[in-house]
Amino acid sequence: MSAMVKAEGVHKSYGNVEVLKGIDLEVATGEVFCLIGPSGSGKSTFLRCINHLEKVNAGRLYVDGELVGYRQKGDKLYELKDNEVALKRRDIGMVFQRFNLFPHMTALQNICEAPIQVKRVPTRQARERAAQLLERVGLADKADSYPSQLSGGQQQRVAIARALAMDPKLMLFDEPTSALDPELVGDVLDVMRDLAESGMTMVVVTHEMGFAREVGDSLVFMDGGVVVESGDPREVLTNPQHERTRSFLSKVL
Repeated sequence: MSAMVKAEGVHKSYGNVEVLKGIDLEVATGEVFCLIGPSGSGKSTFLRCINHLEKVNAGRLYVDGELVGYRQKGDKLYELKDNEVALKRRDIGMVFQRFNLFPHMTALQNICEAPIQVKRVPTRQARERAAQLLERVGLADKADSYPSQLSGGQQQRVAIARALAMDPKLMLFDEPTSALDPELVGDVLDVMRDLAESGMTMVVVTHEMGFAREVGDSLVFMDGGVVVESGDPREVLTNPQHERTRSFLSKVL
């Protein structure tokens, strides 16, 4: 299977703080790839590097065979212009901890906005697709509701529908349930499960070990900016090989 995401020796620093210390990993097309680890381990930073919201300081990142953020000529790398980066980013959906919905727009309008503005999709077509996506995430009756009228879980499902409206080939989830009340988590995970079953390639930073075990194809445990352990989620979670992984899991399982 071809790699949808490939990281080779990825480093990222903020000032003199090194957050990623040489990350090597591959995410196959159609795979659900889960990243776990303590706060500050570099998981979210790595996720943001994949769609060039953060620039790497060293190493290379590829999405679907193309270098992220740069073009290569001979041995030299040239940084892409902002509009070129934006063009590539259209293929990557991202769902954040905070839902980042436009407060002055209804659920339907939030989902329509990018396809109409960025992809120049005709308004009627965009609205029809948005209505289908709201149905898919179980919110067909909330099309005309504003974010302030929705629960956190409902807002997060609208955010997922909004990302899907751009027909991405890759979905990134940055702890999508961590800001939610416990009883709302299940609805969001159900939508993500459905996405996984449809064959979407997903990279998921999560604290939901049950989701990682049931839905994940691969699991990476990160700590201190490095990959400590990786493998089949069921293997890693039930029989971790590293002391650091064991210590982390004993606190969260």
